[in-house]
Amino acid sequence: MSFSHLGLSDKVLAAVTATGYTIPTPIQEQAIPHVLARRDVLGIAQTGTGKTAAFVLPMLTLLEKGRARARMPRTLILEPTRELAAQVKENFDRYGAGQKLNVALLIGGVSFGDQDIKLTRGVDVLIATPGRLLDHTERGGLLLTGVELLVIDEADRMLDMGFIPDIERICKLVPFTRQTLFFTATMPPEIRRITEAFLHNPVKVEVSKPATAAVTVTQSQVPSGREAHQKRDVLRRLLRDAKDLKNAIIFCNRKRDVAILYKSLQKHGFSVGALHGDMDQPARMAALDQFRKGELPLLVASDVAARGLDIPEVSHVFNFDVPHHPDDYVHRIGRTGRAGRSGTAISIVTSPDQKSVVAIEKLIGQAIPKADGDFAPSADASDHDEPREKRTRGRSQRDRKPRSEREAKPRSEREDRPRGEREDRPRSEREARPRSEREARPRSEHEARPRNEGEDKSVNSGRKNGAKPQVPAQVPSFGRAEPRRVAREADTEPGDHSHLPAFLLRPVRA
Repeated sequence: MSFSHLGLSDKVLAAVTATGYTIPTPIQEQAIPHVLARRDVLGIAQTGTGKTAAFVLPMLTLLEKGRARARMPRTLILEPTRELAAQVKENFDRYGAGQKLNVALLIGGVSFGDQDIKLTRGVDVLIATPGRLLDHTERGGLLLTGVELLVIDEADRMLDMGFIPDIERICKLVPFTRQTLFFTATMPPEIRRITEAFLHNPVKVEVSKPATAAVTVTQSQVPSGREAHQKRDVLRRLLRDAKDLKNAIIFCNRKRDVAILYKSLQKHGFSVGALHGDMDQPARMAALDQFRKGELPLLVASDVAARGLDIPEVSHVFNFDVPHHPDDYVHRIGRTGRAGRSGTAISIVTSPDQKSVVAIEKLIGQAIPKADGDFAPSADASDHDEPREKRTRGRSQRDRKPRSEREAKPRSEREDRPRGEREDRPRSEREARPRSEREARPRSEHEARPRNEGEDKSVNSGRKNGAKPQVPAQVPSFGRAEPRRVAREADTEPGDHSHLPAFLLRPVRA
Protein backbone atom coordinates (compact mmCIF):
# COMPACT_ATOMS: atom_id res chain seq x y z
CA MET A 1 0.00 0.00 0.00
CA SER A 2 1.23 3.52 -0.82
CA PHE A 3 0.57 6.83 0.93
CA SER A 4 -2.02 7.76 -1.70
CA HIS A 5 -4.41 5.11 -0.35
CA LEU A 6 -4.41 6.47 3.22
CA GLY A 7 -6.66 9.52 2.58
CA LEU A 8 -4.02 12.26 2.93
CA SER A 9 -4.45 15.58 1.12
CA ASP A 10 -2.67 16.42 -2.11
CA LYS A 11 -0.34 18.92 -0.41
CA VAL A 12 0.76 16.37 2.15
CA LEU A 13 1.26 13.68 -0.51
CA ALA A 14 3.42 16.06 -2.53
CA ALA A 15 5.58 16.78 0.55
CA VAL A 16 5.95 13.07 1.30
CA THR A 17 6.96 12.35 -2.28
CA ALA A 18 9.50 15.19 -2.18
CA THR A 19 11.18 13.60 0.84
CA GLY A 20 11.59 10.28 -1.01
CA TYR A 21 9.14 8.10 0.96
CA THR A 22 6.84 5.88 -1.06
CA ILE A 23 5.66 3.07 1.24
CA PRO A 24 4.30 3.72 4.76
CA THR A 25 5.52 1.77 7.77
CA PRO A 26 3.09 -0.59 9.54
CA ILE A 27 2.28 1.90 12.31
CA GLN A 28 1.62 4.62 9.71
CA GLU A 29 -0.50 2.36 7.56
CA GLN A 30 -2.76 1.37 10.45
CA ALA A 31 -2.94 4.63 12.41
CA ILE A 32 -3.37 7.35 9.74
CA PRO A 33 -6.86 6.28 8.52
CA HIS A 34 -8.21 6.23 12.12
CA VAL A 35 -6.72 9.65 12.87
CA LEU A 36 -8.37 11.10 9.76
CA ALA A 37 -11.66 9.54 10.93
CA ARG A 38 -11.39 11.54 14.20
CA ARG A 39 -11.01 8.44 16.35
CA ASP A 40 -8.88 8.20 19.52
CA VAL A 41 -5.82 6.06 18.82
CA LEU A 42 -3.60 4.05 21.16
CA GLY A 43 -0.42 3.27 19.23
CA ILE A 44 2.07 0.71 20.55
CA ALA A 45 5.24 0.25 18.56
CA GLN A 46 8.93 -0.08 19.24
CA THR A 47 11.19 2.86 18.65
CA GLY A 48 12.28 3.62 15.10
CA THR A 49 9.05 2.50 13.40
CA GLY A 50 7.89 5.94 12.20
CA LYS A 51 5.49 6.89 14.99
CA THR A 52 6.13 10.62 14.52
CA ALA A 53 4.96 10.66 10.90
CA ALA A 54 1.96 8.55 11.93
CA PHE A 55 0.42 11.60 13.64
CA VAL A 56 2.18 14.48 11.82
CA LEU A 57 0.86 13.60 8.34
CA PRO A 58 -2.85 13.29 9.26
CA MET A 59 -2.62 16.40 11.46
CA LEU A 60 -1.40 18.43 8.46
CA THR A 61 -4.37 17.21 6.46
CA LEU A 62 -6.86 18.11 9.22
CA LEU A 63 -5.34 21.56 9.78
CA GLU A 64 -5.81 22.71 6.19
CA LYS A 65 -9.24 23.97 7.18
CA GLY A 66 -9.62 26.52 9.94
CA ARG A 67 -7.62 29.34 11.45
CA ALA A 68 -5.81 29.78 14.74
CA ARG A 69 -6.75 32.40 17.32
CA ALA A 70 -4.42 34.32 19.60
CA ARG A 71 -3.16 32.36 22.60
CA MET A 72 -5.50 29.46 21.75
CA PRO A 73 -3.67 26.68 19.85
CA ARG A 74 -5.69 24.31 17.69
CA THR A 75 -3.57 21.22 18.35
CA LEU A 76 -1.21 20.27 21.17
CA ILE A 77 1.66 17.77 21.10
CA LEU A 78 3.37 16.81 24.39
CA GLU A 79 6.93 15.46 24.35
CA PRO A 80 9.08 14.36 27.32
CA THR A 81 12.35 16.03 26.24
CA ARG A 82 13.43 19.15 24.39
CA GLU A 83 15.19 17.16 21.70
CA LEU A 84 12.06 15.18 20.84
CA ALA A 85 9.99 18.37 20.74
CA ALA A 86 12.49 20.02 18.38
CA GLN A 87 12.52 16.90 16.21
CA VAL A 88 8.72 16.93 15.85
CA LYS A 89 8.88 20.58 14.81
CA GLU A 90 11.39 19.62 12.11
CA ASN A 91 8.87 17.08 10.79
CA PHE A 92 6.17 19.75 10.56
CA ASP A 93 8.58 22.09 8.78
CA ARG A 94 9.50 19.32 6.31
CA TYR A 95 6.06 17.93 5.50
CA GLY A 96 4.15 21.21 5.88
CA ALA A 97 6.36 23.30 3.62
CA GLY A 98 3.46 23.98 1.22
CA GLN A 99 1.06 25.09 3.96
CA LYS A 100 0.93 28.34 5.90
CA LEU A 101 0.77 26.91 9.40
CA ASN A 102 2.07 28.56 12.55
CA VAL A 103 4.07 26.08 14.62
CA ALA A 104 5.35 27.07 18.06
CA LEU A 105 7.82 25.28 20.30
CA LEU A 106 7.54 25.65 24.08
CA ILE A 107 10.59 24.15 25.75
CA GLY A 108 12.94 25.10 28.55
CA GLY A 109 16.16 26.99 27.95
CA VAL A 110 14.41 29.62 25.77
CA SER A 111 13.17 33.01 26.94
CA PHE A 112 9.48 33.40 27.77
CA GLY A 113 9.30 36.64 25.81
CA ASP A 114 9.97 35.08 22.40
CA GLN A 115 7.49 32.29 23.10
CA ASP A 116 4.80 34.76 24.22
CA ILE A 117 5.15 36.67 20.94
CA LYS A 118 4.50 33.50 18.93
CA LEU A 119 1.49 32.59 21.07
CA THR A 120 0.01 36.06 20.65
CA ARG A 121 0.09 35.74 16.85
CA GLY A 122 -1.92 32.52 16.98
CA VAL A 123 -0.66 28.93 16.79
CA ASP A 124 -2.00 26.04 14.73
CA VAL A 125 0.38 23.46 16.21
CA LEU A 126 1.85 23.80 19.70
CA ILE A 127 4.68 21.41 20.57
CA ALA A 128 5.69 21.55 24.23
CA THR A 129 7.23 19.84 27.19
CA PRO A 130 4.83 19.57 30.17
CA GLY A 131 6.75 21.82 32.55
CA ARG A 132 7.10 24.83 30.24
CA LEU A 133 3.50 24.44 29.04
CA LEU A 134 2.13 24.65 32.59
CA ASP A 135 4.36 27.69 33.26
CA HIS A 136 2.67 29.56 30.41
CA THR A 137 -0.83 28.55 31.47
CA GLU A 138 -0.21 29.63 35.08
CA ARG A 139 1.02 33.01 33.83
CA GLY A 140 -2.23 33.47 31.93
CA GLY A 141 -0.56 33.69 28.53
CA LEU A 142 -1.99 30.45 27.14
CA LEU A 143 -5.51 29.01 26.93
CA LEU A 144 -6.08 25.34 26.07
CA THR A 145 -9.83 25.56 25.61
CA GLY A 146 -9.48 25.62 21.81
CA VAL A 147 -7.45 22.41 21.48
CA GLU A 148 -9.10 20.05 18.99
CA LEU A 149 -6.41 17.36 18.89
CA LEU A 150 -4.12 16.25 21.72
CA VAL A 151 -1.07 14.05 21.09
CA ILE A 152 0.84 12.41 23.97
CA ASP A 153 4.05 11.00 22.55
CA GLU A 154 6.51 8.65 24.29
CA ALA A 155 4.11 8.17 27.20
CA ASP A 156 6.28 5.55 28.91
CA ARG A 157 9.15 8.02 28.97
CA MET A 158 6.78 10.57 30.53
CA LEU A 159 6.16 8.04 33.28
CA ASP A 160 9.88 7.49 33.88
CA MET A 161 10.53 11.23 34.12
CA GLY A 162 7.68 11.83 36.57
CA PHE A 163 5.46 13.81 34.18
CA ILE A 164 2.28 11.79 34.73
CA PRO A 165 0.81 14.27 37.30
CA ASP A 166 1.49 17.10 34.83
CA ILE A 167 -0.17 15.12 32.03
CA GLU A 168 -3.27 14.65 34.19
CA ARG A 169 -3.42 18.41 34.89
CA ILE A 170 -3.07 19.25 31.19
CA CYS A 171 -5.77 16.75 30.17
CA LYS A 172 -8.19 18.53 32.52
CA LEU A 173 -7.40 21.90 30.88
CA VAL A 174 -8.22 20.79 27.32
CA PRO A 175 -11.85 20.26 26.15
CA PHE A 176 -13.54 16.97 26.90
CA THR A 177 -14.57 16.58 23.24
CA ARG A 178 -11.00 16.63 21.95
CA GLN A 179 -9.44 13.86 19.88
CA THR A 180 -6.54 12.11 21.67
CA LEU A 181 -3.63 10.22 20.15
CA PHE A 182 -1.56 8.21 22.61
CA PHE A 183 1.76 6.67 21.50
CA THR A 184 4.03 4.52 23.62
CA ALA A 185 6.59 1.74 23.24
CA THR A 186 5.71 -0.13 26.46
CA MET A 187 2.53 -0.53 28.48
CA PRO A 188 3.25 -0.54 32.23
CA PRO A 189 0.22 -0.56 34.57
CA GLU A 190 0.35 3.21 35.18
CA ILE A 191 0.24 3.94 31.45
CA ARG A 192 -2.71 1.57 31.05
CA ARG A 193 -4.54 3.47 33.79
CA ILE A 194 -3.94 6.79 32.01
CA THR A 195 -5.25 5.44 28.70
CA GLU A 196 -8.42 4.18 30.36
CA ALA A 197 -9.00 7.58 32.00
CA PHE A 198 -8.35 9.94 29.07
CA LEU A 199 -9.04 7.95 25.87
CA HIS A 200 -12.61 7.46 24.68
CA ASN A 201 -13.22 4.16 22.89
CA PRO A 202 -9.73 4.14 21.34
CA VAL A 203 -8.55 2.12 18.39
CA LYS A 204 -5.56 0.04 19.48
CA VAL A 205 -2.78 -0.14 16.90
CA GLU A 206 -0.01 -2.55 17.88
CA VAL A 207 2.58 -3.41 15.28
CA SER A 208 5.02 -5.24 17.58
CA LYS A 209 5.11 -6.71 21.04
CA PRO A 210 5.79 -4.14 23.75
CA ALA A 211 9.45 -3.80 24.73
CA THR A 212 10.96 -6.00 22.04
CA ALA A 213 14.35 -5.43 20.47
CA ALA A 214 14.70 -4.99 16.72
CA VAL A 215 15.87 -8.12 14.91
CA THR A 216 18.37 -6.06 12.90
CA VAL A 217 20.44 -5.29 16.03
CA THR A 218 23.28 -7.66 16.99
CA GLN A 219 23.55 -7.69 20.78
CA SER A 220 26.45 -8.77 22.98
CA GLN A 221 27.85 -8.23 26.45
CA VAL A 222 31.47 -7.74 27.49
CA PRO A 223 32.70 -8.49 31.05
CA SER A 224 34.70 -5.86 32.90
CA GLY A 225 36.02 -5.03 36.33
CA ARG A 226 33.73 -3.01 38.53
CA GLU A 227 36.07 0.00 38.79
CA ALA A 228 35.29 2.95 36.51
CA HIS A 229 38.81 3.17 35.06
CA GLN A 230 38.66 -0.53 34.13
CA LYS A 231 35.39 0.03 32.27
CA ARG A 232 36.89 3.00 30.44
CA ASP A 233 39.85 0.87 29.37
CA VAL A 234 37.51 -1.82 28.02
CA LEU A 235 35.46 0.80 26.16
CA ARG A 236 38.54 2.30 24.49
CA ARG A 237 39.65 -1.12 23.24
CA LEU A 238 36.14 -1.84 21.95
CA LEU A 239 36.09 1.45 20.06
CA ARG A 240 39.51 0.82 18.51
CA ASP A 241 38.77 -2.82 17.57
CA ALA A 242 35.16 -2.36 16.36
CA LYS A 243 34.47 -3.38 12.78
CA ASP A 244 32.46 -1.08 10.48
CA LEU A 245 32.23 1.59 13.19
CA LYS A 246 30.79 4.64 11.48
CA ASN A 247 29.45 6.41 14.56
CA ALA A 248 28.29 5.39 18.00
CA ILE A 249 26.23 6.55 20.96
CA ILE A 250 27.68 5.68 24.39
CA PHE A 251 25.09 5.63 27.17
CA CYS A 252 25.75 6.30 30.87
CA ASN A 253 23.26 6.13 33.73
CA ARG A 254 24.27 9.40 35.40
CA LYS A 255 24.91 12.88 34.03
CA ARG A 256 28.07 13.14 36.12
CA ASP A 257 29.47 9.99 34.51
CA VAL A 258 28.71 11.41 31.07
CA ALA A 259 30.97 14.40 31.79
CA ILE A 260 33.79 12.22 33.20
CA LEU A 261 33.71 9.75 30.29
CA TYR A 262 33.56 12.61 27.76
CA LYS A 263 36.73 14.20 29.17
CA SER A 264 38.46 10.81 29.35
CA LEU A 265 37.79 9.97 25.71
CA GLN A 266 38.88 13.44 24.65
CA LYS A 267 42.15 13.00 26.54
CA HIS A 268 42.82 9.72 24.73
CA GLY A 269 42.41 11.31 21.29
CA PHE A 270 38.79 10.44 20.40
CA SER A 271 36.53 12.93 18.62
CA VAL A 272 33.53 12.95 20.92
CA GLY A 273 30.58 15.05 22.05
CA ALA A 274 28.39 15.02 25.16
CA LEU A 275 24.64 15.25 25.72
CA HIS A 276 22.86 15.27 29.09
CA GLY A 277 20.10 17.14 30.89
CA ASP A 278 22.27 19.65 32.77
CA MET A 279 23.62 21.20 29.57
CA ASP A 280 21.99 24.38 28.30
CA GLN A 281 19.75 24.07 25.26
CA PRO A 282 22.11 25.63 22.63
CA ALA A 283 24.94 23.28 23.67
CA ARG A 284 22.63 20.26 23.53
CA MET A 285 21.34 21.11 20.08
CA ALA A 286 24.85 21.87 18.81
CA ALA A 287 26.21 18.50 20.00
CA LEU A 288 23.27 16.64 18.48
CA ASP A 289 23.58 18.53 15.19
CA GLN A 290 27.31 17.81 14.94
CA PHE A 291 26.67 14.10 15.55
CA ARG A 292 23.96 13.98 12.90
CA LYS A 293 26.21 15.65 10.34
CA GLY A 294 29.08 13.26 11.08
CA GLU A 295 31.39 15.92 12.49
CA LEU A 296 31.54 13.97 15.77
CA PRO A 297 31.62 10.17 15.37
CA LEU A 298 31.05 9.51 19.08
CA LEU A 299 28.37 10.89 21.39
CA VAL A 300 28.39 10.21 25.14
CA ALA A 301 24.84 10.67 26.41
CA SER A 302 22.43 9.99 29.22
CA ASP A 303 18.97 8.50 28.63
CA VAL A 304 17.86 11.87 27.27
CA ALA A 305 19.08 10.53 23.90
CA ALA A 306 17.49 7.10 24.28
CA ARG A 307 13.96 7.96 23.17
CA GLY A 308 12.66 8.97 19.79
CA LEU A 309 15.69 10.77 18.34
CA ASP A 310 15.74 10.20 14.61
CA ILE A 311 19.38 9.53 13.70
CA PRO A 312 18.91 6.83 11.05
CA GLU A 313 22.51 5.77 10.43
CA VAL A 314 23.93 4.99 13.88
CA SER A 315 26.11 1.91 13.44
CA HIS A 316 26.91 1.12 17.11
CA VAL A 317 25.45 1.62 20.57
CA PHE A 318 27.58 1.06 23.67
CA ASN A 319 26.08 0.71 27.12
CA PHE A 320 28.91 1.94 29.32
CA ASP A 321 26.47 1.44 32.22
CA VAL A 322 23.82 -1.26 32.13
CA PRO A 323 20.47 0.53 32.60
CA HIS A 324 18.62 -0.02 35.85
CA HIS A 325 15.25 -0.36 34.07
CA PRO A 326 14.97 -3.06 31.39
CA ASP A 327 12.75 -0.85 29.20
CA ASP A 328 15.58 1.68 28.89
CA TYR A 329 17.77 -1.01 27.34
CA VAL A 330 15.25 -1.55 24.54
CA HIS A 331 15.12 2.16 23.78
CA ARG A 332 18.90 2.58 23.91
CA ILE A 333 19.67 -0.18 21.42
CA GLY A 334 16.80 1.11 19.29
CA ARG A 335 19.05 4.03 18.27
CA THR A 336 20.82 1.61 15.92
CA GLY A 337 19.45 -0.81 13.33
CA ARG A 338 16.77 1.65 12.20
CA ALA A 339 14.90 1.62 8.88
CA GLY A 340 16.00 -1.92 8.08
CA ARG A 341 19.71 -1.25 8.56
CA SER A 342 21.91 -3.53 10.64
CA GLY A 343 23.34 -2.32 13.93
CA THR A 344 25.46 -3.44 16.85
CA ALA A 345 24.74 -3.01 20.56
CA ILE A 346 27.45 -3.84 23.11
CA SER A 347 27.00 -3.65 26.90
CA ILE A 348 29.89 -3.46 29.37
CA VAL A 349 28.83 -5.68 32.27
CA THR A 350 30.34 -5.77 35.77
CA SER A 351 29.53 -8.22 38.55
CA PRO A 352 26.91 -5.93 40.19
CA ASP A 353 25.14 -5.61 36.79
CA GLN A 354 24.26 -9.30 36.53
CA LYS A 355 20.86 -8.79 38.16
CA SER A 356 19.95 -6.07 35.66
CA VAL A 357 21.11 -8.23 32.75
CA VAL A 358 18.84 -11.07 33.88
CA ALA A 359 15.87 -8.65 34.02
CA ILE A 360 16.66 -7.38 30.52
CA GLU A 361 16.90 -10.88 29.08
CA LYS A 362 13.56 -11.75 30.67
CA LEU A 363 11.93 -8.68 29.13
CA ILE A 364 13.24 -9.12 25.57
CA GLY A 365 12.76 -12.89 25.66
CA GLN A 366 16.29 -13.81 24.61
CA ALA A 367 19.74 -14.20 26.09
CA ILE A 368 22.42 -11.61 25.40
CA PRO A 369 25.48 -13.56 24.17
CA LYS A 370 28.91 -12.85 25.59
CA ALA A 371 31.44 -11.40 23.17
CA ASP A 372 34.49 -13.44 22.21
CA GLY A 373 37.94 -12.20 23.22
CA ASP A 374 39.98 -11.27 26.24
CA PHE A 375 38.75 -8.06 27.81
CA ALA A 376 40.76 -8.14 31.03
CA PRO A 377 42.08 -4.69 32.02
CA SER A 378 45.44 -3.90 30.47
CA ALA A 379 48.53 -3.31 32.57
CA ASP A 380 48.42 0.45 32.06
CA ALA A 381 44.73 0.75 32.95
CA SER A 382 44.61 3.20 35.81
CA ASP A 383 42.58 6.15 36.96
CA HIS A 384 45.03 8.68 35.53
CA ASP A 385 42.34 9.89 33.13
CA GLU A 386 39.99 10.69 36.00
CA PRO A 387 39.67 14.38 36.98
CA ARG A 388 42.39 15.40 39.44
CA GLU A 389 39.99 16.82 41.99
CA LYS A 390 38.17 13.46 42.17
CA ARG A 391 41.34 11.41 42.70
CA THR A 392 42.79 13.59 45.46
CA ARG A 393 39.66 14.68 47.28
CA GLY A 394 39.75 13.87 50.97
CA ARG A 395 43.38 12.65 51.06
CA SER A 396 46.38 14.16 52.78
CA GLN A 397 49.61 14.89 50.96
CA ARG A 398 51.20 11.75 52.42
CA ASP A 399 48.28 9.54 51.31
CA ARG A 400 48.66 10.60 47.70
CA LYS A 401 51.80 8.46 47.44
CA PRO A 402 51.29 4.87 46.30
CA ARG A 403 50.40 2.55 49.14
CA SER A 404 53.06 0.05 48.15
CA GLU A 405 55.72 2.79 48.32
CA ARG A 406 54.59 3.87 51.79
CA GLU A 407 54.47 0.33 53.19
CA ALA A 408 57.83 -0.65 51.70
CA LYS A 409 59.67 1.16 54.50
CA PRO A 410 60.14 -0.55 57.89
CA ARG A 411 58.08 0.80 60.73
CA SER A 412 61.22 2.03 62.49
CA GLU A 413 62.06 4.24 59.50
CA ARG A 414 58.50 5.51 59.04
CA GLU A 415 58.32 6.73 62.66
CA ASP A 416 61.18 9.09 63.46
CA ARG A 417 60.21 9.67 67.08
CA PRO A 418 62.32 7.75 69.63
CA ARG A 419 60.33 5.23 71.52
CA GLY A 420 60.54 4.76 75.26
CA GLU A 421 62.15 1.84 76.98
CA ARG A 422 58.80 0.35 77.92
CA GLU A 423 57.45 0.51 74.34
CA ASP A 424 60.58 -1.15 72.89
CA ARG A 425 59.93 -4.37 74.82
CA PRO A 426 57.51 -6.89 73.37
CA ARG A 427 53.96 -6.67 74.66
CA SER A 428 54.00 -10.25 75.91
CA GLU A 429 57.17 -9.53 77.93
CA ARG A 430 55.67 -6.41 79.48
CA GLU A 431 52.43 -8.12 80.51
CA ALA A 432 54.30 -11.10 81.95
CA ARG A 433 55.49 -9.01 84.92
CA PRO A 434 53.29 -9.07 88.05
CA ARG A 435 51.02 -6.08 88.51
CA SER A 436 52.58 -5.28 91.90
CA GLU A 437 56.02 -5.16 90.31
CA ARG A 438 54.77 -2.96 87.48
CA GLU A 439 53.24 -0.51 89.94
CA ALA A 440 56.22 -0.47 92.30
CA ARG A 441 57.95 2.44 90.56
CA PRO A 442 58.62 5.43 92.88
CA ARG A 443 56.00 8.11 92.73
CA SER A 444 56.69 11.78 93.06
CA GLU A 445 56.33 13.45 96.41
CA HIS A 446 53.13 15.17 95.33
CA GLU A 447 51.56 11.95 94.09
CA ALA A 448 52.63 9.93 97.14
CA ARG A 449 51.00 12.25 99.71
CA PRO A 450 47.66 11.02 101.05
CA ARG A 451 44.64 13.20 100.27
CA ASN A 452 44.01 14.08 103.94
CA GLU A 453 47.56 15.32 104.59
CA GLY A 454 49.22 18.57 103.70
CA GLU A 455 48.75 22.25 104.38
CA ASP A 456 46.05 22.78 101.73
CA LYS A 457 43.23 20.56 100.56
CA SER A 458 41.35 20.73 97.32
CA VAL A 459 39.62 23.89 96.25
CA ASN A 460 36.18 22.57 97.23
CA SER A 461 37.29 21.02 100.54
CA GLY A 462 35.18 23.37 102.67
CA ARG A 463 31.84 22.52 101.11
CA LYS A 464 30.81 19.85 103.61
CA ASN A 465 30.95 22.23 106.62
CA GLY A 466 29.26 25.08 104.77
CA ALA A 467 32.44 27.15 104.75
CA LYS A 468 33.75 28.89 101.70
CA PRO A 469 36.57 27.13 99.93
CA GLN A 470 40.05 28.45 100.46
CA VAL A 471 41.29 30.52 97.54
CA PRO A 472 44.96 31.38 97.07
CA ALA A 473 45.87 34.98 97.57
CA GLN A 474 47.29 35.40 94.12
CA VAL A 475 44.84 34.55 91.38
CA PRO A 476 46.20 34.50 87.82
CA SER A 477 44.79 37.38 85.82
CA PHE A 478 43.07 36.83 82.49
CA GLY A 479 44.86 39.87 81.11
CA ARG A 480 48.36 38.52 81.61
CA ALA A 481 50.70 38.94 78.69
CA GLU A 482 53.12 36.21 79.75
CA PRO A 483 53.07 33.04 77.69
CA ARG A 484 51.18 30.17 79.21
CA ARG A 485 53.47 27.70 80.95
CA VAL A 486 52.61 24.13 81.80
CA ALA A 487 53.73 23.31 85.32
CA ARG A 488 55.51 20.09 86.02
CA GLU A 489 55.39 18.16 89.24
CA ALA A 490 59.01 19.00 90.03
CA ASP A 491 58.29 22.78 89.74
CA THR A 492 55.31 22.85 92.10
CA GLU A 493 55.44 23.02 95.88
CA PRO A 494 52.74 21.54 98.10
CA GLY A 495 49.92 24.09 98.35
CA ASP A 496 51.04 26.01 95.30
CA HIS A 497 48.17 26.25 92.84
CA SER A 498 49.67 28.80 90.47
CA HIS A 499 49.86 26.18 87.77
CA LEU A 500 46.07 25.77 87.72
CA PRO A 501 43.96 27.76 85.23
CA ALA A 502 42.08 30.73 86.63
CA PHE A 503 38.58 29.31 86.15
CA LEU A 504 39.39 26.51 88.64
CA LEU A 505 40.38 29.04 91.27
CA ARG A 506 37.20 31.07 91.30
CA PRO A 507 35.24 31.21 94.58
CA VAL A 508 32.37 28.78 94.67
CA ARG A 509 29.19 29.47 96.63
CA ALA A 510 28.39 27.02 99.31
